[in-house]
Amino acid sequence: VQLQASGGGLVQAGGSLRLSCAASGRTFSNYGMGWFRQAPGKEREFVAGINRSGTSTYYSDSVKGRFTISRDNAKNVVYLHINNLKPEDTAVYYCAGGISIFPYSDSRTYSYWGQGTLVTVSS
Repeated sequence: VQLQASGGGLVQAGGSLRLSCAASGRTFSNYGMGWFRQAPGKEREFVAGINRSGTSTYYSDSVKGRFTISRDNAKNVVYLHINNLKPEDTAVYYCAGGISIFPYSDSRTYSYWGQGTLVTVSS
């Protein structure tokens, strides 16, 4: 499956963004999906995950309550809604997918990755 992330940009602290990840090539509903991010000089970290049907979601403690992951299997898209953005949210955000993902926080269980979209939060 091919993944294309979009929606990043420059936002002021306290603002909101919606990132999108469009999938193509295979049956999207067969894949669990996740979002990761990598800040400058830091390792990539898990942000959020969602199961194939969208009935279960998973979040890192650092974003819980501000980030919401969702998916639309009819449109082959997974979203990441980000509220109350903070400067420390500045990073390249990547979407990823896989057939057998467990735990969702482990990047090694994902088979497919998008190219990333940059989110920059100004203070």
